[in-house]
Amino acid sequence: MKERFRAILLLGILLAAWLPASWQPVAAEAQSYRGVRIGVLNHRGKEATLNMWDPLAGYLMEEIPDHLFEIAPLSFDEIESAVKFGEVDFVLVDPGLYVGLERRYRVSRIATLNNRTGKLDYNLFGGVIFTRAGRADIEKLRDLRRKRFSAVYETSFGGFQVAWREMKAKGVDPWRDLGELDFAGTQDEVVFDVLEGRADAGTVRTNILEMLALSGRISMDDVKIINALAHTEFFLAHSTQLYPEWPFSKVYHTPNALAQRVAVALLDLPHEHPAAVAAGHAGWTVPLDYQPVHELLKELNLPPYPAIDQFTLSDAIHRYWYWLLGGIVILVGSTLLAVVVIRLNRELARSKQRLEERHELILNSVAEGIYGVDLDGYSTFVNHAMEQLTGWKAEELVGRNSHEMFHHTRADGNPHPAEECPVYHTSRSNLPTFVQEDVFWRRNGSCFPVEYSSTPIRDETGRAQGAVVVFRDISERLRAEEDARQHQADLAHMARLSTMGEMASGIAHELNQPLAAIVTNSQACVRMLESGLTDTDRLEDVLERIAGQADRAANIIRQLRRFVRKEEPERTRIDISRLIDGVVVLFEPEARKAGVELRLKLAEDLPRVPAQHIQIEQVILNLCRNAIEAMADLAPGLPRLLTVATAREGSGEVSVSVQDTGPGLLPEVRDRLFDPFVTTKSKGMGLGLSISLGIIEAHRGRLHAHNGSRGGAMFRFVLPVKDWKEYGE
Repeated sequence: MKERFRAILLLGILLAAWLPASWQPVAAEAQSYRGVRIGVLNHRGKEATLNMWDPLAGYLMEEIPDHLFEIAPLSFDEIESAVKFGEVDFVLVDPGLYVGLERRYRVSRIATLNNRTGKLDYNLFGGVIFTRAGRADIEKLRDLRRKRFSAVYETSFGGFQVAWREMKAKGVDPWRDLGELDFAGTQDEVVFDVLEGRADAGTVRTNILEMLALSGRISMDDVKIINALAHTEFFLAHSTQLYPEWPFSKVYHTPNALAQRVAVALLDLPHEHPAAVAAGHAGWTVPLDYQPVHELLKELNLPPYPAIDQFTLSDAIHRYWYWLLGGIVILVGSTLLAVVVIRLNRELARSKQRLEERHELILNSVAEGIYGVDLDGYSTFVNHAMEQLTGWKAEELVGRNSHEMFHHTRADGNPHPAEECPVYHTSRSNLPTFVQEDVFWRRNGSCFPVEYSSTPIRDETGRAQGAVVVFRDISERLRAEEDARQHQADLAHMARLSTMGEMASGIAHELNQPLAAIVTNSQACVRMLESGLTDTDRLEDVLERIAGQADRAANIIRQLRRFVRKEEPERTRIDISRLIDGVVVLFEPEARKAGVELRLKLAEDLPRVPAQHIQIEQVILNLCRNAIEAMADLAPGLPRLLTVATAREGSGEVSVSVQDTGPGLLPEVRDRLFDPFVTTKSKGMGLGLSISLGIIEAHRGRLHAHNGSRGGAMFRFVLPVKDWKEYGE
């Protein structure tokens, strides 16, 4: 039960900073914030810092548009002054500096960095101690005695202090035993000091060597790692213990409301967002436990922990040769220590109580439903939003199997086995899971669509003890998506009606021909009958002509009616070549009138593709009519050829290409060809190609255009043969 409670508290650490502290001035909460400065430790130089973190400021301005975020690169010497005098609102520094700021200026963390190297993510880091490859005289930490050693800065946590702790454990004092200790100022300078011979060995934080190698500035073959360690969950070269990554923290004067919005934006930052890519990280997570950092600073007697070794009994004996005086000093020291311990215990008890209260308030103030489960799937806690969304009371959910209560059945009514539940897999795999669309069931038996994330709760060893699930009702979003799809269909239908209006003259002429033939042949039959002619063979021949022309007119009308009606929502498998044969009936009169020769190159035995046939007909008709109109202004004598071809693609796709012999695509419109309202026609609306692109992309296909090698333009689209369900959609 104790581990379970501690895991729940870890979830609440992020949200704890969101609530207004009782000791903060009310005026600070009411202050109007426009400009927001984020102080960032420039351990790799000011320019590199701006390049890495400026995109994050841009992202925060997008998410919080009523504030202007600015990155302020700060050196090791500038960090404390900027925080002390309120020159920054948030800080992003290494854990060592953060712990000092936390103790002295009440800085509080709201998120922890998820770092990334290559395609692997991690939120731990340490130090790597290295020398040049080939240095046989440096194999172990003890070999560093009387050697020139380079580090980043005296107060750099990853660039010196973690290595200092490891050297101390091996009996090497960097201040006394090294031949020379230099501080280069930046991580990159340390690496090049060692590789270029200005230092015998050096130390930088983990991932610096790998990042320089990935950028091609160094080769890992030129580096030899000293005191190399292995870790099952950490893949980078390292020589020290591992510590939590850099925290993103709010300064004391920063309003809690702003800090809450920034924390939510950081946690929502996608891994692939440009702001994450520019900084080379994988987003942010809830604040981690920085107790290992406190232990290191205590062990090295570094601020904010004063050196206390000098007050031991041994030091007292050496300093005071009078035993009585030494005994008095020890007694006073013990008394003071007891007072400090009692005070710390009281503060710890009060902090624990405040943390529990804040955790409860935060859970109940969040609009999304939140609940926790243990390894057996039993609910450990729920918030008020969870009760409101599901209709279950907290006392009815806690201690019972959550899957059986509200996740037992799929949307189609089939049972949802517990072993296939993503929340169950989160607890077993110890990996976070995000589900974009699923259903939860209310107490009254109704269901509602949700999206949710399931994050493992880990103990101090990293093993999963359960999971925390955050979900939201997406009914409104799904309705909006359905409205958008219906709007697209209505727009396409109106475009087809507009196209038919433009083609009315040609289609009417095409219908007049069979109707005139029917009238002429019918009158001939009447005259033969009135004259008493009884040649049945001639009558049969004339009647067959009438029937043929009637079929021709009926085919045109059927094709026209099918094209202008609203398409049905279901998709069927269609023969693309046969579909083109039917569409030709609609635009062939217009082609003949414009003097355009139509050439069909339709492949046989093409696999059928899943599609809405009316929408694909609309795309083909749009492309063919555009090609006919493009050749309308060609000079007499120039060829006017429209080629429509189909083919099988090797990747399980079917392609359709429409090529003309017109003037081709102009450079000024080529890049904006598929944008709405972009057209080269004097009376065009510029929606045909935009609608066509939307239809093809909705069919999981691709549509592109380019100029042909012999002139003219070619439009080509590709449709997949696989059914969409085979893609897991």
